[in-house]
Amino acid sequence: MSSGPRHILDAPGSGPEQRGGGHPFGTPPPPQAPQPKPWVCYAIIAICVVVFGLEEAGQLPSFASRQLPVGALYGPAVQAGEYWRLLGAAFEHGGILHLVFNMSVVVTLGFTLERGIGSVRFLGLSLVTALGASTFSLLFNFDTPMVGASGMILGWAGAMLPIATRQGRRELGIWLVQVAVLSLLPFVSWSGHLGGFLFGLPCGVALRQGRQVYALALPIILFLTALVALYAAHPERRGAF
Repeated sequence: MSSGPRHILDAPGSGPEQRGGGHPFGTPPPPQAPQPKPWVCYAIIAICVVVFGLEEAGQLPSFASRQLPVGALYGPAVQAGEYWRLLGAAFEHGGILHLVFNMSVVVTLGFTLERGIGSVRFLGLSLVTALGASTFSLLFNFDTPMVGASGMILGWAGAMLPIATRQGRRELGIWLVQVAVLSLLPFVSWSGHLGGFLFGLPCGVALRQGRQVYALALPIILFLTALVALYAAHPERRGAF
């Protein structure tokens, strides 16, 4: 994935007619408070980098060593009870370019969203979108090992659409079209991208209704997402898809 837009959650800037009089450029704005730290994004980047480094050093199984990575999403492994892979896949990457591209979007898109909604809300959203990405991957590519944070990231974009400014939605739309085209390339998980995005949308709708609604809705969305993920992980219980 390429880097995403930066300021899509900013409130619309005030024009000259909204500024104070006297000086031709209006009253100088008050000093801005320091931006909150995006601790969840920091943790995501740190974990992804550490996992990749350990795999490159041969301390963890990796595709390069012709082994299934510890966190890779693989339907038969999840079906056998390795449920941590439903979330672990977001911290695994197939190569240095894959890692760098995804982490650059964590910085540009994730930092903006986490600072806008708060770290606790962002953590809950990330759990939903990571599970949603894994759910669709299992439904459509059950026997294919998959790794990467891009499905979770696409879920952030889905959540941002309902709460973004008009300019923000325009920028997001352009970026999403680019990602949709990239998703059609070989070795790119279109199903994980689509799943993350679709599961992020209801979170964004809840965010738009306010903090109290989101606080009530998120546990329900997360619970339902986990149920659907377990359903996808056991094709023997649902018949041929």
